[in-house]
Amino acid sequence: MSKISIIIKTLNEATNIARAVQSALAAIADYEGEVIVADSASTDETVAIARQFPTSVVVLESASQRRCGVGPQLGYQYCKGEYIYILDGDMELDAGFIRKAVDILDRQHDVAGVGGYIHEMRTDNLELKGRVKRFQRARRKDKLDVDCLNGGGLYRRVAISQIGYLSDRNLHAFEEYDLGARLRGAGWRLVLLEDKAVDHYSYVMGTWSLLWHRVLSGRFLSCGELFRAAMAGQYVGRLLREVRIVPLSIGVWVYWALAIVLAQSALPALTLLVALGIPVIAMAVRTKSLNLGLFSVITWHLSAGGFVVGVLRSRCSPNAVIASRLVHSVDRDAADTGRGPLYAGAGLESGIYPVWSKQPAAQR
Repeated sequence: MSKISIIIKTLNEATNIARAVQSALAAIADYEGEVIVADSASTDETVAIARQFPTSVVVLESASQRRCGVGPQLGYQYCKGEYIYILDGDMELDAGFIRKAVDILDRQHDVAGVGGYIHEMRTDNLELKGRVKRFQRARRKDKLDVDCLNGGGLYRRVAISQIGYLSDRNLHAFEEYDLGARLRGAGWRLVLLEDKAVDHYSYVMGTWSLLWHRVLSGRFLSCGELFRAAMAGQYVGRLLREVRIVPLSIGVWVYWALAIVLAQSALPALTLLVALGIPVIAMAVRTKSLNLGLFSVITWHLSAGGFVVGVLRSRCSPNAVIASRLVHSVDRDAADTGRGPLYAGAGLESGIYPVWSKQPAAQR
């Protein structure tokens, strides 16, 4: 068994994948390990670039199965590591964090996973700015037990085996929370370090373009899908206490039901207009930004609509094998010594140099 498996989940990450793979290879340089690129049927050059490195590359058989929860579980089907790190294709992993996380897992056997600080490299939209603020509020000195490891973490394989699967393939989002809830329900701990784990190169999109992207990708179905997962995993009470957007989504329906009842008595148009304006004004005051207030309220309503659809969607078994193709594999020992077929020219034609090969002096 390898010490570490790093699963890189990708979908159309041609501009980022080389950086992610190189950082993952650097992070396992001191360990017996492997890097697995789990691709959700990309339509760009992601897979072609990933194949230039000493990695295994697996591709989702059907694009209709794309979910945020699919990538980690797809990689898990192929990995062999004692510890497993989940890395997004637009992230760059910090090798120093991996060393510290491994040390904690080696010494503290009740810890199932270790995460760290996600450094956002782009904060040019309201969603990312809000994410940074939320993480800053959650950070503490030294290590801290947390509900889940958002943005990735290093997990103990034995703990994952105990709860049955790594990631719920049915989820369009919140897959890290679902994993954390199941691990905690089985008695495991999750630890968040103050140390930086990754640099995150997120979408180059404005606020409203990103919101529309979320709609098209099905992300707003995730509240309902998570509620269904919580019913199956018997953690609904915990979910309602810990994931704010779920009770908010339910609350939106209750709010508008009350508003419609009140509108029946007098001045229905005015009553509904006031009902629409109250949450926007309240959030604008709270966030000190009209744009952020409006963005928040629109997000709540999209999540509320998606909640109903997500609850009603059919689920497949999270344990079911995900149909996929292994399109590339490598004997790492051969690659490290220059005996593997990848060594001779991997990446040279594109200017991408694997971390284990010698780069021309002009590129160093």
